[in-house]
Amino acid sequence: MPGPASPFFASSAANVRWYLSSASKRSIGPDKLNQLRHVRFLRDVAGIERHMDAHRALIAPKFAAVAEALERHLAGTGAARWTAPEGGYFISVEATAGTAQRVVELAKAAGVALTPAGATWPYGKDPHDSNLRLAPTFPTLAEVRAASEGIALCILLAAIEARAVHRAESAA
Repeated sequence: MPGPASPFFASSAANVRWYLSSASKRSIGPDKLNQLRHVRFLRDVAGIERHMDAHRALIAPKFAAVAEALERHLAGTGAARWTAPEGGYFISVEATAGTAQRVVELAKAAGVALTPAGATWPYGKDPHDSNLRLAPTFPTLAEVRAASEGIALCILLAAIEARAVHRAESAA
């Protein structure tokens, strides 16, 4: 089935002029052929539900792995709180104020790539430097497990560093 663009075009000079004059006029609506592909693939509501169930089977274990690591390393520490999404593709983590950028730095040094700190805020400017958005859908389950351990420990280390700085400033 053809897509929204033609890979080549050959015609008479008159037809080329006509085509070029009308080619600049485009629909501001969605790609109708792509919509047709979706309709033919999904067919009906049951098809959508089957497809989403297949997505759930792929990503639910990844979300569970992240939740388990966060719970095991961070529960009761006060270093962070996080969402337990019932849908969607992200886990939102609120780390100790002033530590999100440090968490991203620590994770990068450990070989774990994170979305930039504060990415959910307008222009990426988190006024509390506390927001992290975890996206465990793309990596393999084994990679998510390993990364989740590292992320949780980076959150904990950044919180400990922040507390040490606060204590030192309070003592001075």
